[in-house]
Amino acid sequence: MNTLKIKEALKQFFLEDIGERDVTSQLIFPNDLQARGTFLVKDTGVFVGVDVIKEGFSLLDNRIEVTLHKKDGDMVTKGDILTTVQGPIVSLLTAERVVLNVIQRMSGVATMTRKAVTALGSDHTRICDTRKTMPGLRMFDKHAVVCGGGYNHRFGLYDGVMIKDNHIAFAGSITKAVTAVKEQLGHMVKVEVETETKEQVLEAVAAGADIIMFDNRTPEEVSEYCKLVPAAIVTEASGGITIENLAKYGQTGVDYISLGLLTHSVKALDISFNIEV
Repeated sequence: MNTLKIKEALKQFFLEDIGERDVTSQLIFPNDLQARGTFLVKDTGVFVGVDVIKEGFSLLDNRIEVTLHKKDGDMVTKGDILTTVQGPIVSLLTAERVVLNVIQRMSGVATMTRKAVTALGSDHTRICDTRKTMPGLRMFDKHAVVCGGGYNHRFGLYDGVMIKDNHIAFAGSITKAVTAVKEQLGHMVKVEVETETKEQVLEAVAAGADIIMFDNRTPEEVSEYCKLVPAAIVTEASGGITIENLAKYGQTGVDYISLGLLTHSVKALDISFNIEV
């Protein structure tokens, strides 16, 4: 992740949470009172959040010392200590919730991704994410997916062409949509086309798509459609795919499986923050 972008995002998160000041902590404790805090895991999963912890506490108070006990991508279990922080208690208490919220979500995303990769059980097919992320958190969600063993799809509308059913309907055909894009697009940007039928797959191949997605197709259909696509064109399956049926899709020969469930409704990993004066 980009350090400048992390700091900018965390700055906005802190401003939202703190407002003018942490009334409770500042009225109870003197500014120079030192304390030690620990991030403690209360469940089993994949930890992600090293940069958030380091940059978050540093951004709020550069006097805080951070000692890391785990790294991004580590499997953790109940009772594991992730990080120890030492510094003014007011600063520790003011920063804790924002930092916790972000690393709990990131760890939840990484844990779900690791679960999906394990369920897939394929040496060829890769699990990747989608744009179904919470606004403001995409950078963190995408990093967590990678730490969980997955791969990133496009980060936004700007870094890859993805021609979906609505684009095709209004353009008139896959061929017309791909042609319109390629007449103006630079050679560094890939063009993906969403398909639902055998005929659309063949049209996307003929039109010169770089990536072909099979949308809401059964494992049997995906296996059939993959055979229609030349090896130089990347294939992707998406829609209607769950943890329970992932293994079946892993046997189809498709290159990527994109899963919105990695990020759109993930359960946060349970992590607590404890203070010792």
